[in-house]
Amino acid sequence: MKDRHGLLSAPIGRVLLNMSLPNLIGIMTILGFSLADTFFISQLGTEALAAISFTFPVTLIISSIAIGVGAGVSTNLGRLIGSGNAPQAKVFLHDALLLTFILIASLSALGSIFIEPLFSLLGANETSLPLIHDYMMYWYVGAPLLVLLMVGNQGLRSTGDTRSPAMIMTLAAIINLILDPLLIFGIGPFPRLEIQGAAIATLFSWLVALSLSGYLLIIKRRMLERAAFDIDRMRANWSKLAHIAQPAALMNLINPLANAVIMAMLAHIDHSAVAAFGAGTRLESVLLIVVMALSSSLMPFIAQNLGAGQPQRAKQALLLSLKFILVFQTLLYIPLAFFAQPLASLFSTDPQVLEWLSFYILVLPCAYGPLGIVIIFATALNAYHRPISSLVINLCRLVLLMLPLAALGSYIDGVKGLLLALPITNLLMGIACYYLAQRICEPVKATTAKAA
Repeated sequence: MKDRHGLLSAPIGRVLLNMSLPNLIGIMTILGFSLADTFFISQLGTEALAAISFTFPVTLIISSIAIGVGAGVSTNLGRLIGSGNAPQAKVFLHDALLLTFILIASLSALGSIFIEPLFSLLGANETSLPLIHDYMMYWYVGAPLLVLLMVGNQGLRSTGDTRSPAMIMTLAAIINLILDPLLIFGIGPFPRLEIQGAAIATLFSWLVALSLSGYLLIIKRRMLERAAFDIDRMRANWSKLAHIAQPAALMNLINPLANAVIMAMLAHIDHSAVAAFGAGTRLESVLLIVVMALSSSLMPFIAQNLGAGQPQRAKQALLLSLKFILVFQTLLYIPLAFFAQPLASLFSTDPQVLEWLSFYILVLPCAYGPLGIVIIFATALNAYHRPISSLVINLCRLVLLMLPLAALGSYIDGVKGLLLALPITNLLMGIACYYLAQRICEPVKATTAKAA
């Protein structure tokens, strides 16, 4: 596989920009995907919206596994491509996708059997359970397709091609957007399937997207070939994959769990603050979209350059990314500070919610630059084959700093004190991560292995 996208030779800034712009589009379409489903289902009434809300913890777990496996594929494949081991890269991708399918298909089969007891445990009532069953039966069928799609797209990104995955996800979002109202409400010749129609629309869009991703991987790019059954080889490749995937998946589950604890703290003070925090976290996902796009580009860039024996170029890209995101997020904060109240009014008309949300917008984004540094550095550590260090950084931020400071802040000054603890945490961790990034180097073991 040639250096088609310049990851090993072209100017660093230009390569990262060319990779990040399509990633930006891809992330926006994924956000739109979720919003479209939620919007159309909400038109069916409160019970349907409640039913779909109950599915979020389960879909989050599956998505976190996919993100973890995708990180393992991206960093391992990137190193193999960078070191010129194209045949080994093809076999590794084959084994990774095989394990992914077996794992998710097994979880989906179990999930489909235990829909009622599982969601009853989560608090669903007799009215919601039939709706949840209608939705999840189709969602579980599509779950292996979704995860194969996400992991396959990470395989494409590992080569430096971020445009193709973005186009594939955009097409999937458009198909879903068209089919949702047709199947949910029974427009024209289509039957009215309500919440079941939303699941079928999503399933069909994933199937089309996976077909396109498979065409690129197997036929056009020849990145994937059928490999002979060799249990020793597969175990070795699965072990390499799990080394990155397990901590990465766990890391993606920690953030929503920490947010749930924060919301529980707020609920003991003021329920209006819970609504404000929920709206604020949705806004945060939009304000950090450039951070997510850049971190997704940086991982294959670093992995390929480390694989090619260019650790200094990998480090330069990391430090350049950290400096850029600090400046970008700081500049982005300036208009937010001036328009905090008008922006908050887009989410609610309740005076108390407006007060807390305005304070949220005024205070938290001022430290999104340091938070961006934490996110990018933690992602880069996966490319350096240090996933446990990445997990430890996030645990330190959330468990050792954020939650204790939030508890202290709520004790001292209620909602405002709690919210102030969050940017203070991000600022402290951002400083620490930038310090560590300046001193990062390729592990001695990896260098020795390459020399051998």
